[in-house]
Amino acid sequence: MTTFKAPKGTYDLIPPESADFLAVREALSAPLRRAGYGYVETPGFEQVELFARGVGESTDIVTKEMYTLTTKGGDELALRPEGTASVLRAALEASLHKSGNLPVKLWYSGSYYRYERPQKGRYRHFSQVGAEAIGTEDPSLDAELVILAHDAYRSLGLRDFRLLLNSLGDKECRPVYRAVLQDFLRRLDLDEDTRHRIEINPLRVLDDKREGVQRQLTDAPMMRDHLCEACKSYHEQVRELLTAAGVAYEDDPRLVRGLDYYTRTTFEFVHDGLGSQSAVGGGGRYDGLSEMLGGPALPSVGWALGVDRTVLALRAEGVELQLPAPTDVFAVPIGDEARRALFRVVTELRREGVAADFAYGGKGMKNAMKSADRSGARYALLVGDRDLAQGVAQLKDLGSGEQTAVPLDGVVAEVAGKLR
Repeated sequence: MTTFKAPKGTYDLIPPESADFLAVREALSAPLRRAGYGYVETPGFEQVELFARGVGESTDIVTKEMYTLTTKGGDELALRPEGTASVLRAALEASLHKSGNLPVKLWYSGSYYRYERPQKGRYRHFSQVGAEAIGTEDPSLDAELVILAHDAYRSLGLRDFRLLLNSLGDKECRPVYRAVLQDFLRRLDLDEDTRHRIEINPLRVLDDKREGVQRQLTDAPMMRDHLCEACKSYHEQVRELLTAAGVAYEDDPRLVRGLDYYTRTTFEFVHDGLGSQSAVGGGGRYDGLSEMLGGPALPSVGWALGVDRTVLALRAEGVELQLPAPTDVFAVPIGDEARRALFRVVTELRREGVAADFAYGGKGMKNAMKSADRSGARYALLVGDRDLAQGVAQLKDLGSGEQTAVPLDGVVAEVAGKLR
């Protein structure tokens, strides 16, 4: 038994449970690929300043949760706590926005890191699938991304999730609301850290989960009452497009989310079967982020969906994913000559796209057949010395128990035909 264990707040993905995670990643990304989003992969660490500027210096992510390090060369780096800032940085560095084909549509999948108090549904290492549409301001684009996430969840069999929707205004109306909200918050009984946050980004206070703070926010002014006409019209168009697509949503005037860069459309998918960590994914529009990072004005929108949280939601609903068997054929050789001949067959089967495994380690017939049953294979392929002399292999249906002799030189075609 090893003395080493996974670090606190992290987890290992191992078979057979890991198959669910792979299936969820595939399902969350499949609608994106059909909608013209190309894959992007960024480093697991970036300059600290990228997240300080992009995510926001007042956020818990930057002030409390980032894993930071100083390299031998003196560079200040951080393990990425979220994906948007990294993806936008990569797009700007590669000048993708200059291709003339906007929006730039990108999707990604990877691990992210936050130093948080570990609990069910909240880990220090977690996995997300994300999407960003960069360079275009269009309500249809906001609606597209929400619909793609909604349809991805539905494709997995999830039913008990809800979509929360809000607008956070823009550079025209947000400052007016910000001043009104600050006036309200300054009159409350809040701790020193929260009072400091009021001066930096008062909207972050609305996202405070502490009961003592939430009680005092009952009569807080709402952004929806201060939206300019342009933002009202934009938000109404998003809502109409979602309704037309059959996507139900709940207006949530208190929805802020945990990042500073959001403007206008903001949304979150929640699942009530997950307890306090109910968010399974979310995102919104971030029209000013490119300029914060030193780039040109590139209005953009995106989301990130939690793979871990989605798996938990599936389990909460009792949804069992229909996964393909990891093995279609399990080969059982009897004798050294048969082992060499059958290994060649297994190699050919794999090259033909058939999932095939082999009884390694010189197992006897009884143990080898137990391994075949445990593998989940539909067929066992058995070859002994007598079979070799006759030029045949025994193909056994592990479900019915029926066994037939198949010419050895035609076994690959025979098996592949049965599995089609």
